[in-house]
Amino acid sequence: MLPDTIAACQQALADGPDVKLVAGGTDLLPQMKTGVLKARKIVDLSQLPELKVVERLGDGGLRVGAGVAARSLELSSAVRDGFIALAESAGVVGSLQIRHLATLGGNIANAAPSADMAPPLLALDAICVIQGPSGQRRVPAVDFFQGVRRTVLAPNEVLVEFIIPAPGAGSGGTYVRHTPRRELDIAVVGVASQLSVRDGRCVKARVALGAVAPTPVRASAAEARLEGEAVNAALIDEAAELAVQAASPISDQRGSAEFRRHLVRVLTRRTLSTALERATGLAASRNGAH
Repeated sequence: MLPDTIAACQQALADGPDVKLVAGGTDLLPQMKTGVLKARKIVDLSQLPELKVVERLGDGGLRVGAGVAARSLELSSAVRDGFIALAESAGVVGSLQIRHLATLGGNIANAAPSADMAPPLLALDAICVIQGPSGQRRVPAVDFFQGVRRTVLAPNEVLVEFIIPAPGAGSGGTYVRHTPRRELDIAVVGVASQLSVRDGRCVKARVALGAVAPTPVRASAAEARLEGEAVNAALIDEAAELAVQAASPISDQRGSAEFRRHLVRVLTRRTLSTALERATGLAASRNGAH
């Protein structure tokens, strides 16, 4: 089915739980091939232009449609100017060919714990805009995920776009992940950090972790340690230790829980250092003087 309105999508979804939405298909089709997921009807979202919008808002925020491809996010000047963590995460999804197909909404609605574009959305305080029979509702990205491949989306709802507030002047962020291979792999651990600095002190800190819990998570203790302080290398080390406490990783064939906790520490330190440098233009020092 190829609807040309969101209302038509919702009407199709009302036909039963075995009706599935597809945007790029890079998650849905492999799951159908392996039998993880079964679908009686596929609803193709590719003809909905409102899902492909990338625009800066009047207040400096960003509006991104759920159907925007990862490659578009990776290259978009509107995204790279102020929201670079999202562009960086989009730039490591799959391969170049996959990035031309994979969409932001698909990456998020699939709700894999290792979804690369999820941690930057949490770190940027993004809002998920959901369309249902009763109209739109807005859910903070941090509350969107409910478990492995489970979200707040009802069967007759569609994730239509994301609204990301303007980080403002003196803000910087980044996303870094660890994978065994450079491409065509999923994150063993992914970390996004975002810092806002005013008058030499951190006024807002966000650290979001992927692939270390059933859902992407915020490292709230690490954030609280940074806020209100003059950020330096020693403080970043402390925050990295606190970030480990937010992780509840498992051991599997891709890495042990202990290795994942080590990666959280290393990648949090690295992303916070980069975020600070992007926010202030200065590297973190050991003595607190930038």
